[in-house]
Amino acid sequence: MKIARRLQTLLLAGSLALIAAPQAQAQVGNFPSKPITIVVPFGAGTTTDLAARFIGKHITDATKQPVIVDNKPGANGTIALQHVLRQPADGYTIVVGTNTTHAANLSLFKKLPYDPVADFVPITAMIVGGVVLTVAPGAPYNNVQELIAVAKKHPGKLTFGAGNSSSRAGGEVLKELAGIDILHVPYKTLTLAVTDLMGGQIDMVFGDAPAVMPHVRAGKLKALGVSTPTRMPGYEDIPTIAEQGVPGYEASGWLAVFAPKGIPDDVADQLNALIVPIMKSPEAAKYFGDNAWKPIAGTRQELAQFQKSEIARWAQLTKAAGIEPQ
Repeated sequence: MKIARRLQTLLLAGSLALIAAPQAQAQVGNFPSKPITIVVPFGAGTTTDLAARFIGKHITDATKQPVIVDNKPGANGTIALQHVLRQPADGYTIVVGTNTTHAANLSLFKKLPYDPVADFVPITAMIVGGVVLTVAPGAPYNNVQELIAVAKKHPGKLTFGAGNSSSRAGGEVLKELAGIDILHVPYKTLTLAVTDLMGGQIDMVFGDAPAVMPHVRAGKLKALGVSTPTRMPGYEDIPTIAEQGVPGYEASGWLAVFAPKGIPDDVADQLNALIVPIMKSPEAAKYFGDNAWKPIAGTRQELAQFQKSEIARWAQLTKAAGIEPQ
């Protein structure tokens, strides 16, 4: 299953179209004229949190208005999304949404307390990237094929922790393509899953590079493979899962900015004009590239089209993997 092919095609097309686009004014009209709150559906230290703080800092630098980053983790992001919908739709409360909150949740929950399309207005895509398969340093496998061999010898015994849909997809796709039975253990945040992995409570985590690679470098975790179709920039010493005997393996995630429904179109356009140049800057390319993520920014319409395709992709993935909605 080619998990991220459509994502890469759509977002690459959008990014190429923006290469020649003129840089927007940092502050359009009189917006913003007061502090902006960026709600993060996951915990501190996650990629979503780091991305929110990155754009928050640069919004403040450009506009001289404070930006508050408000972490509200839990329930696969639904707590944060419900909070955002209770705020005024004036552009001063926005959310960094993900493939979890704005695509996968429709297939992962029987009854979702928000509509990721009807209840939110797309502002711009931000970044796309893969995950790293990590295990404890003392695990009895040093590559993906050895892990698969153990999983086949002991079906249903190995566990993988997931705190978002990207980490969940990493394990589910491996189950499907390798023909193994590993047990998914859900976590409130990816950070908690990584903590339990280091503590020996679970066997593996498919985690964002910022969440797992510091522990790999410190010798507290061992990286077996990356989920991208080619090796990640900056982590070229870690082979892809696909090249380790699992052809076609590919899993990735994305972040994007959304605002609650009801926001005036001109304000949504101003937010896009404010954030896109930040994400296209050389500093963004280096900051996110160092963490194995690719900055992508585009029009509001491109994000809307991409989101709809991702909702369909996740419906197909959950059906193929036999994932029952909660």
